[in-house]
Amino acid sequence: MKLSQVKLVVSDMDGTLLNSQGHVSQDFFNLFEDLKKENIHFVAASGRQYYSITDKLNGITNDITIIAENGALTKQQDNDLILINLSKSEIENLVTLLREFKDIDIVLCGKKTAYIESQNKSFISFFKEFYAKYQQVDDLTNVENDEFLKLAIHCKHGSETQLYPHIKHLESDYKVKVSGEVWLDISHLNANKGYALSKLQDCLGITSDQTMVFGDYNNDLEMMDCAYFSYAMQNAHPNVKAAARFETKSNNDEGVEYILRALLEDIKKSKLG
Repeated sequence: MKLSQVKLVVSDMDGTLLNSQGHVSQDFFNLFEDLKKENIHFVAASGRQYYSITDKLNGITNDITIIAENGALTKQQDNDLILINLSKSEIENLVTLLREFKDIDIVLCGKKTAYIESQNKSFISFFKEFYAKYQQVDDLTNVENDEFLKLAIHCKHGSETQLYPHIKHLESDYKVKVSGEVWLDISHLNANKGYALSKLQDCLGITSDQTMVFGDYNNDLEMMDCAYFSYAMQNAHPNVKAAARFETKSNNDEGVEYILRALLEDIKKSKLG
C-alpha cells in the first residue's frame, strides 16, 4: 500500500492531535491546507463535545467532518449525518445506578449542551477543558428537551481499574468505553467512532485502503479496523498499539503532523513519477 492513495485522514483529539496542554499546533493547520489542496478530507473523531472540538479547530470546521461524543454525533457544518441517542428512561436508570459509586462525577452529554450536578470547583475547572457548553442542574434525571448522546463519568482514581470492572456487566446493552485515564463513557451500542467512520466512508465512497487514522486510547479501537493506515501514538494505550498497524511519535512530539508530512511528500513524489 502507498501513502499516496490516502483520501481520508481521521484523528482523535486528546492524546493524539492535541498536546498535553490541550493545544493544536500551527503546523497542523498549515498541513491541513495542503491536505485540502490534494482533496484529502479530514475528520476529527473524539469523545469530546461537538462544541469543544469546534473550539479547538476554529477556522477549519466548515471544511471537515466532526465525529463527536465517541460516535454518537457526526456533523458536517450544520448537518447531522449521524445521531445515536439514549432514551430518557435509560438515562434515569443509568444515573441511578452510577450514583451508588463514590468519588465520581457524572456528565450527561446532550446535543444542545452538557449537564452536571457537581458543585466541585476542581472538577468543574477540569471538566471545562472538554465541554465548551454546559449547565449545572439539581438532578440529571429531570433534564428535558434535549437528545442524550452519552454519559461521561469522571473517576479521579482511574476509570479502567476503579470503575470499569464494576459496570462491565452493562456491555450487553450499552457501549461501555474507557476513553481516558479518568474518563469512562456509556452510550448506545452503535455509538462508537468505528461505526461512525464506516458510515462516513460509505457516504464518501472511500475504502479502508484509502483511509488513515490516528488514536491513543480504547475509544479509538473500532477506528483502527476501518483503515489500512492505522497509527497508534507513541503514548497510546497498549490495546491501541496492538490494534494499530503502525506507530508514530507522541502527541507532544507532533506524531500526527509527522505522518501527514510523509503523506504529502509521498503524493508529491507520485506526481513526479
